[in-house]
Amino acid sequence: MGRLRACCRLRRFLGPPPPPQAPPPGQPLARGSNAGAAHLPPFSRLFSSASAAAAIAPHDARDSGLGGSAYWAWIRAATESAPAPSPPQEEEDEGPARYIPVKAYFLSTSIDLKSMQAEHGNDIVPPSTRSLNYIALRYSEFPPEIMNIGVKDNRFCYRYVVVFQYGSAVLFNIADHEAEYYLDIIRKHASGWLPEMRKDDYAVVEKPSLTTWMKGGLDYIVLKSLDTDGIRIISSVLGQSIALDHYIRQVDDMVEEFTEINRVMEKTGNFTMQRKKLFQLVGKANSNLADVIIRLGLFDRSEIAWKNANYAQILEYLREEYELNQRFGSLDFKLKFVEHNIHFLQEVLQNRRSDLLEWGVIILLIIEIAISLYEIVKDSMIS
Repeated sequence: MGRLRACCRLRRFLGPPPPPQAPPPGQPLARGSNAGAAHLPPFSRLFSSASAAAAIAPHDARDSGLGGSAYWAWIRAATESAPAPSPPQEEEDEGPARYIPVKAYFLSTSIDLKSMQAEHGNDIVPPSTRSLNYIALRYSEFPPEIMNIGVKDNRFCYRYVVVFQYGSAVLFNIADHEAEYYLDIIRKHASGWLPEMRKDDYAVVEKPSLTTWMKGGLDYIVLKSLDTDGIRIISSVLGQSIALDHYIRQVDDMVEEFTEINRVMEKTGNFTMQRKKLFQLVGKANSNLADVIIRLGLFDRSEIAWKNANYAQILEYLREEYELNQRFGSLDFKLKFVEHNIHFLQEVLQNRRSDLLEWGVIILLIIEIAISLYEIVKDSMIS
């Protein structure tokens, strides 16, 4: 009997543990730190810190709505503190992917959106915000040469063209040999032609199996899904970037011109710039700065990104990728250099004009003295 009891105890000891039993209704769960985590899988245990942060979130922050700054600050802090697991590389590579080429152009300094909207009203995508500096057009007949590899269901079967009032145009899902057709449509409503059209290439990879909302890459961005609001966000940054490049080139030409003037002044001690030319440079510098800040809307708030944090993430990533703030800082520094030179040359020209007026006064005084002497001599001879 003793041997039988010992065998039963050994079998219970070596056997699998019994499954955890749920507590009866009305009985509270254990409050110990290891009571609930003991039965969780390893993957769920990694999110324990984020869940704890959510549990201690203030009720006023959670109830403040999506637009509350305190709510999003708490969300950001909770997300950053959570040791989120990194998914294996094999899982990210699995699943279909859709490659969407994107092309940004800067054609002119102004595009009449009203006339374009009146002519192509059937192709206009209904706006989702109150912004009036761009329109989005959608065309069907997806070209077969841009069919994405490995895609069984082609849901993105449209071409999109986003046109901005300040002269940029961004094309989605349009091949290189077909881009000229859509650019000709835009040129009919453009003014202020540029001597050289600027172009920039980008790409969007749509991967529904992506574990995160977005993922950056070299000259491309991977998104879990791409819709019209995503197209608007990407277009806004690409359009601003290529237009900003145009204005930076113009300011660089002005800096080079003033640098050459300074070299001549260093050698000869004088300069030969006309007053009219100087005023033209002043107007050009002021108009460039006004176009970048006002027309491009470089620092305007995006309503799409304001309403949805996913689009805000895309907007912030693309602005950092294209270094919009740094490039504007460089542009502003160069404009200050141009402004300093303009003020200096204006003072020199003003001094020249003052000297000319002084010489004119001196000459008039000499003439008046000569006339007075002539009259005195004449009167003395008569008497």
